[in-house]
Amino acid sequence: MTILLTIFGYFFLLLVISRLTSGKTDNDTFYRGNRQSPWYMVAFGMIGASISGVTFVSVPGMVMGIDMTYMQTCLGFILGYAAVAFVLLPVFYRHNLTTIYSYLQPRLGTRSYTTGASFFILSKMTGAAARFYVVCIILQRFVLDNYGVPFPLTIVLMVVLIWLYTRRSGIKTLVWTDTLQTLCMFAALVFIILQVVGALGWTPMEAVRQVAADSHSRIFVFDDPMSRQYFWKQFLSGIFIVVVMTGLDQDMMQKNLTCKSLREAQKDMCSYGFAFVPANLLFLALGVLLVHYAGIQGVALPEAGDDLLPMFAATGQLGQTVVVLFTIGIVAAAFSSADSALTALTTSCCVDIVKRPDDERLRRKVHILMAVLFVAFVMFFRWVDSPSVIDAIYTMCSYTYGPLLGLFAFSLFTKRPVADRIVPFIAVASPLICFAADVLTKTYTNYRFGYELLMLNGALTFMGLYCSGIKKIKSANS
Repeated sequence: MTILLTIFGYFFLLLVISRLTSGKTDNDTFYRGNRQSPWYMVAFGMIGASISGVTFVSVPGMVMGIDMTYMQTCLGFILGYAAVAFVLLPVFYRHNLTTIYSYLQPRLGTRSYTTGASFFILSKMTGAAARFYVVCIILQRFVLDNYGVPFPLTIVLMVVLIWLYTRRSGIKTLVWTDTLQTLCMFAALVFIILQVVGALGWTPMEAVRQVAADSHSRIFVFDDPMSRQYFWKQFLSGIFIVVVMTGLDQDMMQKNLTCKSLREAQKDMCSYGFAFVPANLLFLALGVLLVHYAGIQGVALPEAGDDLLPMFAATGQLGQTVVVLFTIGIVAAAFSSADSALTALTTSCCVDIVKRPDDERLRRKVHILMAVLFVAFVMFFRWVDSPSVIDAIYTMCSYTYGPLLGLFAFSLFTKRPVADRIVPFIAVASPLICFAADVLTKTYTNYRFGYELLMLNGALTFMGLYCSGIKKIKSANS
């Protein structure tokens, strides 16, 4: 009962914050927060929004398979956020954009614009619903099943609550609720670490030394270029992951575009970009500590890394306090990514697809529709109930960001025209070619594509757009 009361108390606090921050409730408030958000609040809240519930449970378990080599990608994130801050944000602020994909229309054409927005909506709906499903399954299995709460009711109630506190002021409210959720998530993480350290009988400084000396604390891989954990693959991929999945993602950029000025938005972006290194280091250190704890307790490690943290934190093995903290942390992480996804999907649909940004009644209806579709997608994943399908969904989402990378790179760094009518075909063909390349290399070589497949995808889209403009140039010169 304590856990259920904690969850409902957390939801109530979110609703109170929503009410206090609503104020004027027009479309500009919902989409852009009237461009009045304090940059430091956006920066702090974005840390939680960028760390999904899946990250909360997955990153600690990474140490079981790849040690701390994920930190190589996190180091690349820093340069990625700098690129977004000083290359993309000036463009978006100069054009006073509500959605970032509207930049494509005057540069490439209407079909290119719709293609970019459609790829975002497809990838965000499937990716956000899949992540939300995975977190809800963990919460259901380790916590709510004990109280007899059926899974469909869990999903519907959570999405309804997200809709309730985002429906009035949208992104303006999320700037403040994300701050609360980030605070709850990291408070839970730190207290869980302290509980594990205490259970091991160590002082904090002893824990630091033990983690540093552990074989799982390996970070850098320079000796095997064929490995997916090779430094330059991970580092460069980290840069492009941030550029694409933050800088070219309406969900991630919408809050940054609520800052009062470009300079404040850049301070916000750089601040939380640097914060990702210590944040992920804490998650990985927790993983090492849990592996130590399992060894001391004589407990077999789970086969899946995602089960490492829940196995100890959600089952009471570290005490009821840790169960409560784990529940708060995972709910906060899940909500901070799902609520912004729902708001961004509503914004992009109204502005980019329907192209009626000033219609408040339409925006309310679309917001309800996005919530219903979100529930339907989550329930579909529950019906399929196959880890391989979820993996396929994540893979598909990573493929769909490649065309966005190609579209924006071509728009920003060239002045070449394109054949707008064939851009949708180019955007679809590039991921298909990448998929074929991935299958062939696995079959006939020892090379394994990692995150660098995103760069190949973007490069193929870029080349397709470049070639599509040849005919237009010849026509103009003749």
